[in-house]
Amino acid sequence: MNKTAAAVTLAAATAAVLLQPTATTAATAPASGPRLGACAAGQLCLWPKTGFHGPRQARELADTDIASCEPLRPGTSAASLANRTGRPVTTYQSPECAESAEFSTYPHGAYTPESPYRVRAFKIWEN
Repeated sequence: MNKTAAAVTLAAATAAVLLQPTATTAATAPASGPRLGACAAGQLCLWPKTGFHGPRQARELADTDIASCEPLRPGTSAASLANRTGRPVTTYQSPECAESAEFSTYPHGAYTPESPYRVRAFKIWEN
């Protein structure tokens, strides 16, 4: 074996030893990020509690009119949401979709574990 091959072999062996997780690093490694709420493709899912907790409300395009105000069931609101509709969705603090209260638009694929306000209505938009 020539000197170059020996140096490469030694470097590879050293890297393999140094990069092996130890019991200490494995125990202190951070867990994966927050668990996302279950929400099927084509749905807007809303949960009453932050972190995707509580009974989930799921709405689909087939059940909603595009760009119309869709209030949540009376007496309910949402604190977290997942937009899997394939379209942008605007959520509203007001049950009438009034823009004088808080509102935010979320792109398709957005998972929001904590809305900045209680969501009481939404609109699904064309692309």
